[in-house]
Amino acid sequence: MDYRQLGSTGTRVSELCFGTWRFGRDTGDGDETDRDEAHDLLDAFAARGGNFVDTANVYGDPNGTSEEWIGDWLAGRDREDFVIASKVYFPFDEDNPNGRGLSRTHVRNQIDGTLERLGTDYLDLYYIHRWDENTPIEETLSTLSGLVEEGKVNYLGASTMAAWQLTKALWKSDVHDWARFDVTQPLFHAGYYEDVKGYLDVCADQDVAVCPYSPLAGGFLTGKYERADPDDPQEVTAPDGSRGSFDEYFADYYVSERGWHVLDAIREVADEVDASPAQVALRWLMDQPDFTCVPIVGARTVDQLDENVDACEIDLSDEQFERILDARYDEEGNVIGH
Repeated sequence: MDYRQLGSTGTRVSELCFGTWRFGRDTGDGDETDRDEAHDLLDAFAARGGNFVDTANVYGDPNGTSEEWIGDWLAGRDREDFVIASKVYFPFDEDNPNGRGLSRTHVRNQIDGTLERLGTDYLDLYYIHRWDENTPIEETLSTLSGLVEEGKVNYLGASTMAAWQLTKALWKSDVHDWARFDVTQPLFHAGYYEDVKGYLDVCADQDVAVCPYSPLAGGFLTGKYERADPDDPQEVTAPDGSRGSFDEYFADYYVSERGWHVLDAIREVADEVDASPAQVALRWLMDQPDFTCVPIVGARTVDQLDENVDACEIDLSDEQFERILDARYDEEGNVIGH
């Protein structure tokens, strides 16, 4: 993998970020990814040149498991070789009324726990996992800026918020001379563009890096699903064990008439460049012209991870890029509905 500047920061990261939300996640039949598998995946990612790892304080069962396993893995390596991101917002302690959100109390408590579990003195990137309607953004930003001043955090990020909220937060940081959000983590993939265009426009204007989660639309853009009903875009034929075969939210979140049109274009381009649809979908994100885009990929196996990383080796022409972008519009130029 090559490396690219993370937005307006001075830090360089691999073209893909490895997401660890599956680490220690209890599916009812055991961990979706156990500790040994997690370390094998991290080994494989690092061996391919990956240096950017994403986690959160609530990933794994119990909370904090993903951070602990990453910390165990980091202990045998040079910490400065890696860019580690974590997050804060969701309830960590259900019994504590202050154990959630973005208050000064919760943020301060959680950063120390995150650092301890990761076995490090600092985080490269600290996201707010969601916008907190109950805490003034000034309280959150001043607290996060303090963590930067103390050296506990290098950069700040924001995951999943509206364009106006991101704009407000950036403005507040500028006015008060606080550390600002340098990275965002929205839901963004080839089939879901117009929905977040205003948000992405803010990122482009402010030189904020974009690290999309679910860059393959929960697996839909891998091409392993087939349409089961020509009159109902949400009816799919899903392979056993795939997300679409057991996740009741899969159709609502990721499958749409627009998505099938985009997937058709991705499949065409994949045939032309001798790549998989997943690789083309990831390359399309990495090639965004207006802002730094570093997709967050997850994988259950090393083979899956290798296939994702191979996206870094393919090239899309300008015409192929535009063809995938244009697939979301009908012949009159209107966005195809969900």
